[in-house]
Amino acid sequence: MNVEELLAKAKKPSADAMRLHPFYRGKIETALKCTVHSFDDFAIWYTPGVAAPCKAIQADPELAYEYTNKWNTVIVVSDGTRVLGLGDIGPKAGLPVMEGKALLYKYLGGVDGVPIMLDTKDPDAIINTVLMLQPGVGGVNLEDIAQPKCFYILDTLREKAEIPVWHDDQQGTATVTLAGLINALKVVGKKMSEVKIAFGGSGASNVACSRLIFGWGADPAKCFMVDTKGILGKHRKDLEMRKAEFKDKWKLCNITNAQGRQGDIPDAMKGVDVVIALSKSGPGVLMPEWIKTMAKDAIVFACANPVPEIWPWEAKEAGAAVVATGRSDFPNQVNNSLGFPGIFRGTLDVRARTITDEMCFAAAEAMANHVGDKLDADHILPNMDDWEVFPREAAAVAMKAQEQGLARIPTTFEAEFENATRIIARSRSLTKMMMEEHFIAAPPPDEGETHIDMETIQSAY
Repeated sequence: MNVEELLAKAKKPSADAMRLHPFYRGKIETALKCTVHSFDDFAIWYTPGVAAPCKAIQADPELAYEYTNKWNTVIVVSDGTRVLGLGDIGPKAGLPVMEGKALLYKYLGGVDGVPIMLDTKDPDAIINTVLMLQPGVGGVNLEDIAQPKCFYILDTLREKAEIPVWHDDQQGTATVTLAGLINALKVVGKKMSEVKIAFGGSGASNVACSRLIFGWGADPAKCFMVDTKGILGKHRKDLEMRKAEFKDKWKLCNITNAQGRQGDIPDAMKGVDVVIALSKSGPGVLMPEWIKTMAKDAIVFACANPVPEIWPWEAKEAGAAVVATGRSDFPNQVNNSLGFPGIFRGTLDVRARTITDEMCFAAAEAMANHVGDKLDADHILPNMDDWEVFPREAAAVAMKAQEQGLARIPTTFEAEFENATRIIARSRSLTKMMMEEHFIAAPPPDEGETHIDMETIQSAY
């Protein structure tokens, strides 16, 4: 394809989204999972019969996991303050993303996701709301919450909640990025402990990415973090003065950048082996001339959404050996959706109390290994349609939770793999059946027209 064709292809998902979102008026709905042969069954599922399981749960609260859908329900909670690469667009505008998250939970992980949009930016109000909601759900997925409050919210909820809480922009992005980096380094024949990495952006995603990548063996002293004011380091007095508020950034100032480099992202990229960009939507955020200054066989992760910091073909032309983005319409999609469905599947199935970094490591390793002999420069991660990766992640996570003493239900790798496969296959088959039976309507034909003018669509770019 020439550049014009590639650009047209890249813009089509936005055009299709504007056509199909109003057609379906939402992406998820509530469906029954119990039989209703006649109205007499309502006496079982509702009053008077339902009083019996209510009394049983009152006597033993853990039975809520056995008698209700609590065991399989995750709420996707957001205040809409940092949605994709769009920034603070508010809770209503963020709802399509959280609905999409719930769709992916169900289709890829067999998990019932429920979007919860909160009309507050107060971190303590968000914490208290989640704690009040936890009796009815099995887990919490925090999503698209601005930093630094996202760190405080996650840390506080993980300490106080009785169910697993995770922030997908942190742990999810970091897990999939680590898996992709493990395999990208295999492609170029470099070792994690020896590479230099520039992290473009120091928000929640890249802070968590750096933590997992350093935990896997990368040397932080050889790496560089960049925020909107430049390269992090001990010279950053602005962060030292606010280290209580930005404690994660200040910690990175002290463990990275042993050279004491100053400047911005192009200065951080000189001579490095890897750049992991999770900053603002592009293109033109990473420049080809900066990539040319990187080490031989450079690896470029340009993962901003909805548009990567640099188009993949530009990065390749500038000398990158492996290029990944956050988009499904280019090779090497580094996207949370490869991680959270399987990770939460395993977490819920063993009723783990929390999701640790070690559980994320187990998922990343399972994800990386699943590529197998398909591994090459354009295939460093499984595709989402290679759905067996999700039960493999679930089993790996379940085993690690059990090893760490966090699982309340014992199992084996084989048993959890079989269980997760069955649950996920049911969800996919149910969707297929509803499409075949027209309970999910076929989308209207794409006639190249939409009631939204192209100027509005292209403004996203």
